Amino acid sequence: MNIKIKYIFPLIILAFSATISSCSSGDISDNTALEPLPNNSVSSQPENSPTENQSSSNQPSATETPITASSQTTSGKTTQVTLYTSDDQCQDFVSKQTSVSADEPMNGAIGKILEVQDTGDFSLAGYRATVNNGVATIDLRIAPESKRQIASLSNCEQFALFGSLRKTLTSNAGWNIKDVRFTEQGQEIVF
Repeated sequence: MNIKIKYIFPLIILAFSATISSCSSGDISDNTALEPLPNNSVSSQPENSPTENQSSSNQPSATETPITASSQTTSGKTTQVTLYTSDDQCQDFVSKQTSVSADEPMNGAIGKILEVQDTGDFSLAGYRATVNNGVATIDLRIAPESKRQIASLSNCEQFALFGSLRKTLTSNAGWNIKDVRFTEQGQEIVF
């Protein structure tokens, strides 16, 4: 009987710890910034813009932005934006002022929120963000080594990820975002 407890007790502790950590949204640090690849930006595309497989030299395109932390921005200039993250109960949002690159503040805000969502078992490799007629589309890229997919996120995790992005983008008035759509490699994410 004592041997069973010796092996089962650590499993119970591990399961309890995993459950508690899956709903925490973490803290967003002010000393990190998104470092996009060259020529990466949030772009405005007309409704009839070419798809990824088509090419056009005169059309702007959104390019994939990795989610990485860096201590410096590309130009060195920063601006303050308000990020909205989930509270501990996944019921409401908590606002926080943070510095992001002045060159691409929207991308910086998206990157900071996504950095917090990267856990040991759910990992994002990057995203693409486009804005068309006040509607932002964020196309997420799941990391190949991620053990979990978007469909496996709990309601709390979905609220923290998608709700935080939507609230942040629509609440920063200077960006003129009315709505936010989410896709995974071009396919709409259905909640």
